[in-house]
Amino acid sequence: MTGTSPAEAFAGLDDGAVADRLHEAGGRITAELRKVIVGQDAVVEQALIALFAGGNCLLVGVPGLAKTLLISTLAQALDLKFSRIQFTPDLMPSDVTGTDVIQDDPATGQRRLAFMAGPVFANVLLADEINRTPPKTQSALLEAMQERRVTVQGRTYDLQPPFFVFATQNPIELEGTYPLPEAQLDRFMLEVFLDYLSEDDEVDVVKQTTALPPEPVQSVLTREEILAFQRVVRRVPVAEAVTRYAVNLVRSSRPSQPNAPDFVRKYVSYGASVRAAQALILGGKARALLQGRTHVGYEDVVALARPVLRHRIIANFQAQSEKVTTDRIIEQLVAAVPVPKSSL
Repeated sequence: MTGTSPAEAFAGLDDGAVADRLHEAGGRITAELRKVIVGQDAVVEQALIALFAGGNCLLVGVPGLAKTLLISTLAQALDLKFSRIQFTPDLMPSDVTGTDVIQDDPATGQRRLAFMAGPVFANVLLADEINRTPPKTQSALLEAMQERRVTVQGRTYDLQPPFFVFATQNPIELEGTYPLPEAQLDRFMLEVFLDYLSEDDEVDVVKQTTALPPEPVQSVLTREEILAFQRVVRRVPVAEAVTRYAVNLVRSSRPSQPNAPDFVRKYVSYGASVRAAQALILGGKARALLQGRTHVGYEDVVALARPVLRHRIIANFQAQSEKVTTDRIIEQLVAAVPVPKSSL
């Protein structure tokens, strides 16, 4: 890898040209993923949105739906340092961040403390079954996910950009698991739900996995390109009406707000934070560019409402007793918050 900056890598290109290259890169990454991943179109799109927006992503699904395979394949398609942590109940924070160890200094013959970096020092970190480790170890990722740095023994170490946490979680097996703290859930830009495949897609999976190995996945995107794409995503203009719609959607999820719908007051204990509105707009920018557009529309906000809000809205006991899911609450929320009449 070279030390070329994003500006140097795309010298002479305006934002429009970089946006076109992002759209093309999305297609190339998708083509590589399709070598091993069947179906799950929405999941693939949302993973790419997190990639180009620079956000963390939590993938939730029952075993056997290719959560880990999707992330590892995505990492192969990127010319980035990849690291995987298998979260277990005995995992310690130092197993994630690294620790100081005593080493002999050959020059002086004396012993000294040297920092041994943990697996978090990567560009793409796969936190596999993240809810299988206690909260103390889960919290070791909090600073890395938000500030992109790690503090060990009072010393701070910066993580090389870009840095993403892609975590997986099994929603049905509760024995030996620890719920993720709300503060950590809020640091995931998206919670992506993987459902069962259609019959035709499942037939294709069986055919592919019982035949010869697929064609190797090629790296199609460099670190410099990703950083440049993340920069151009943030430069996409957004109309104030769209931003206000995203903010109103998030604010309406809070039962303490005067304009909260009745079903929110009935079923929600706590609504989404301001990070949700940020994720809706930033994710909308990335989604627009992936689809070849240079503006964010209301449809982008609506399309991202579920993955952005489902882990940030805390349903109360009444919702649980009546089997009202957060996805159902979000559906009602989207229907209740009016979209401005002026079309974009």
